[in-house]
Amino acid sequence: MGKTQRAWPYAAGCAVLAFLLAAAGPAQAQPAAQDHATLLRALNALRQQGCAKGGRPAAPLRENAALSQAAALVASGRKLDSALKTVDYRAVSTLQITVRGAGGTAALTQKALGSSCGAAMHAELLEAGFHQRGTQTWVLLAAPFSPPAAAQAGEVQARVLALVNEARARPRRCGDKAFAPAPPLRLNPTLYGIANTHAGDMARHDYFSHTGRDGSTVDGRATRAGYTWHAIGENIAAGQLSADAAVRGWMNSPGHCANIMSPAFSEMGAAFVVNPQSSAGIYWAQVFGAAP
Repeated sequence: MGKTQRAWPYAAGCAVLAFLLAAAGPAQAQPAAQDHATLLRALNALRQQGCAKGGRPAAPLRENAALSQAAALVASGRKLDSALKTVDYRAVSTLQITVRGAGGTAALTQKALGSSCGAAMHAELLEAGFHQRGTQTWVLLAAPFSPPAAAQAGEVQARVLALVNEARARPRRCGDKAFAPAPPLRLNPTLYGIANTHAGDMARHDYFSHTGRDGSTVDGRATRAGYTWHAIGENIAAGQLSADAAVRGWMNSPGHCANIMSPAFSEMGAAFVVNPQSSAGIYWAQVFGAAP
């Protein structure tokens, strides 16, 4: 008998799935000592062969000790979200599988996993945690929250610029508005500082808005930073773990897309700030400008 649950927390886009399965066949005794390495090898072998004929192999999982601690907490009756918070593990998405009636690696066969086998093949799932007790097995799989490091700020901003200029090089529609190709933007350090300050404020104080906590908007923040402008604009985002994901989200939103394509702008700065304790985990700001 299977049971599936879904939850969608704010901003981070985190999907939590839970499966409860009764394994087919007779129960098997489990050794007293848990062998997570053996369980990991069994699950990775299954991901390599796939659950369906012609299915694509999935990348091998790695065990995460915190996820195994969380699996033990789930086994003791703790809710998955609570268990993950207790062990300080943040994920973009998490899959919980509970198999009853099989111990050891027998719990991680295609037959034992049943309908959850396909879900365990998802490519974004990269980390695993295990707990076994008797003939019951708890498996947690996760797409970890893995934002870029602060030291990568320059590299990430350069990637945003490249993607933006690639978009501006071709005509496109942003909602119901058509844009011709626009000249490429260049980076401006003052605009980067404005973007970084606002992204940091959102991350530290756990909010998502173009309006700062002091009531400021991007035009006021630009003036305050000493940037003389005749055109100014801003895009913000939250939860995306890469420059590609952030720009893709902006391009799919008519208003953000229009900022990216606007010929009124000649330069930009883009920044991200991470706070794992916040709702979204990572916050982005992109500021566009043109000096007189």
